[in-house]
Order: sequence, then C-alpha cells, then structure tokens
Amino acid sequence: MHIALSALAARHPAAAGAGVPALKPLTLAIAPGEQVAVIGPSGAGKTTLLHALACALKPAAGRIGLDGMDPWTLPVAQLQKLRGRLFLAPQTPPLPPRQRVITAVLAARLPQQSLLASLRSLFYPTHISEAEAALTRFDLAGKLWQRVDRLSGGERQRVGLARALLSSATLWLVDEPLSSLDPSRAAQAIDTLTRCAQENGATLVTTLHQVDVATRFPRVIGLRDGELQFDLPSREVTRERLAALYVQHEHELLGAPPPATEEAPGSAQAPLYCR
Repeated sequence: MHIALSALAARHPAAAGAGVPALKPLTLAIAPGEQVAVIGPSGAGKTTLLHALACALKPAAGRIGLDGMDPWTLPVAQLQKLRGRLFLAPQTPPLPPRQRVITAVLAARLPQQSLLASLRSLFYPTHISEAEAALTRFDLAGKLWQRVDRLSGGERQRVGLARALLSSATLWLVDEPLSSLDPSRAAQAIDTLTRCAQENGATLVTTLHQVDVATRFPRVIGLRDGELQFDLPSREVTRERLAALYVQHEHELLGAPPPATEEAPGSAQAPLYCR
C-alpha cells in the first residue's frame, strides 16, 4: 500500500477539545512494500501516527492518502472496506483472556468473512492449518488450543503478531512489538515479521524503542514532541542524530544541560536501547 501524508496533524482524542497536538504537521511518503521503523522518546507521537494511518484517528489538519484515497472523504461502506486492508497490532494485543489462541489468531480473518461465518468460527474454528502455520512462524505452534490467559506476556505479544499473517491487509502497522520479549525472542520475532511482510507484499510500519533493532530496517523515521526530526536510510542514522533525538531531550526534561557536543561518535551518549 502506498502512503502519502501531507501536513498531517493529529491530537489525542481526550485532548482534542483542549487543542493539545500529538502529531504536528507531517509530510512524508512510503512506497508499497517498504519497511519503515519509527523511533523517538515516549510521547513523541509514534502511536498517534500509527492510529492515524490505521484510520482509527481522524486528522486534525492535513491529508492522509492510502493508495490515492483520502479515507475521511469516503462513504462509510468504502471506508470500512479500506480498513479491511489495514492491520494494526497494538503494543498490548486485545486478546480476550478466556479465548483460545486459535480463535484469537483467526480473528484476523473477520473482515473477510460474513457475520454468520464469523459467529460459526467462534465455536467451530476453520482454517486451523493456516492458524497453526502462522503460530509456527513465531514458535508458538504448541499453544494453538491453549487459552490466552495461560500465556506469558511475550507469548501474547507474538500471538498478536501472528494474526497479521492471517489477515488480507496490505499495510501492517505494528506498535512496539518487542516490549515483552527477551533479546533472543525479539530478534526472532522481528526477523519473522519483516520476512512475512515481504512474502505477503505488505507495507510495514513499526514503532520501536530498541534503536539497534530499528537500524536494521532500510529506513528509519525519528519523531520527537510530535515533530519529524529525520527520515533517513538506516546507514545515515548516526549516534549524533540519536543523541539529538533522545539524550538531549532527556536532559531538557530533567532541567540539566545537554551533553557536550564534541562527544565521540562511539560514546555511550546514544544508547542502543532507549525508553
């Protein structure tokens, strides 16, 4: 899916009346099949950007284009059809605790099914082999028939990612997919996610706190305070740029002076894991 944002601005829903911006005018384009990591401090507007792209949050200003369509000018039926081509994976997957994993994964197919078929699948799951194959990619095949509340936080997060493989979406929007995973599982999950997105021909936009993982993506976007700080190939994301994005911001919040500007590129001033 092709994405084109033109001076797009957005507000947190609760703050809309107060006029507090979460995302300041942002202009960028993402080509079909491209894989992009979005980084920045907490409160930078990363999740807001994903929600705007998912057509879950109406822009306060500017325009969003998805394959040449402005979602907010479409009739309701066409907007719903467009949303069926979008997959949003929140940081905490909305998985009912008493639901079985197979049902949770197959929920990704709901936009493609009739109401009757959706209700039937709650009691008699279909496409079992597809669900198992998706879980296998995330090393969760043995959890197919378990209840969600029997899973660890990391397993739930990987179930949320496995749902993307069952969807027909051409745009995957993934919010901090590694927050509950140890480094080994995180590496496996991100490799699987990027490989599967490529296999499915899907555009992938994911927010990350782990800078070392983000710079493995071909393109990295840096946000701070709702503003675009950089949009670069990963090889051009230097430690100096990361220091400007994270460390100086942290010092401003603490009321302390920023670090010395002559700090060497290899110093620890730009951590590889930033929250």
